[in-house]
Amino acid sequence: MITKKQLRAKRIFDVFFVLLLLPFLIIPITFLIVLSTIDTGIYGVFTQKRVGQHGKLFKIYKIRTLKEGKHRLGHLDKSATSMGKVLRRTKLDELPQLFNVLKGDMSFVGPRPDVEGFADKLEGDDRIVLLVKPGVTGEATLKYKDEEKVLERQKDPDHYNRTIIWVDKVKINKNYVMNYSFYLDLKLILKSIFNR
Repeated sequence: MITKKQLRAKRIFDVFFVLLLLPFLIIPITFLIVLSTIDTGIYGVFTQKRVGQHGKLFKIYKIRTLKEGKHRLGHLDKSATSMGKVLRRTKLDELPQLFNVLKGDMSFVGPRPDVEGFADKLEGDDRIVLLVKPGVTGEATLKYKDEEKVLERQKDPDHYNRTIIWVDKVKINKNYVMNYSFYLDLKLILKSIFNR
């Protein structure tokens, strides 16, 4: 299982890597925020409360891809603007999460941060998932990179998500925490970059 020493080393790497990337990405991020503001008619940064390490809530940052209004699970891609669909498909909408990493809310690699009602409800051994910070990418994220398309095909997307996808994600994320290594993080980061 991941140790406190490994968690500290993971944090040092996160800070170093994000400080390395931000000077190159701050202008593209700002440009996308402006474009999204024009495209959606609302401020281009989307924020939402997510469950973080030890079940603590934090505010996640994303480029806005949907117009204002209520959006149902399994229909998010259909609700996205034309530009929003491109951002979601390329994952460019997640670039502002670099600031979440810098703040210490997130890590580059870990379980994806969920809305309330999932990770915060974990029980027993499953709660080891909360030992690590949620990640921009991870094993479950890569496996379910087309999750929205899978959910679109279901009669009851919410039920399928809770009983099939979420259960599998917990299993994958527990395995990540139990068998953590710095090499695994590097491998997942490279896989995320070249597997898009």
